[in-house]
Amino acid sequence: MTQQLFAPQHFFGYGSLVNRATHSYPNAARASLTGWRRTWVHTAVRPLAFLSVEPAPDTTIQGLIAHVPNGDWAALDTRESGYNRHLAEVLLQDNTPHPIQVYAVPQSAGPVEAHPILLSYIDVVVQGFLQEFGHKGAEDFFATTTGWNAPIINDRAAPQYPRAQRLTAGETAVVDAGLAQCDATVIG
Repeated sequence: MTQQLFAPQHFFGYGSLVNRATHSYPNAARASLTGWRRTWVHTAVRPLAFLSVEPAPDTTIQGLIAHVPNGDWAALDTRESGYNRHLAEVLLQDNTPHPIQVYAVPQSAGPVEAHPILLSYIDVVVQGFLQEFGHKGAEDFFATTTGWNAPIINDRAAPQYPRAQRLTAGETAVVDAGLAQCDATVIG
């Protein structure tokens, strides 16, 4: 874990942390992060692909920032094991810059067939974007994320993702349409 002296006490969530049902961080606020894009990756830490960010100078992604109560990063660091924290700056909705920490995987080999993505994970992320940013936000999530060439396991009937949520039929349709647009392969 990258530790920074006098580090900001807010994190930027760009995936499952956008879905407020997956955490209890109070007073989360919408923000955008420029110079990064999302990507599906894998490492030796996990058997499945997971979402990370990587530098991308011409890309802006949306997400939520939240304060880490009492500066206690232990619980969030545990949730985000396999990631390192990086200092960055987001723009709040009123275009005010704000320092944050963003979690990113330090090294990745990219998704491969041995490391598929869980559909229940994608569902949680897209549900969060729909709730926070509407249909445009969900479209932007798909457009600003790479790594859709990994196979996606359809585990909706028995979700394997630990923070899985129930989606409405409309939310499921948005996920399925986004995956179709990305030419993603859903198996199972």
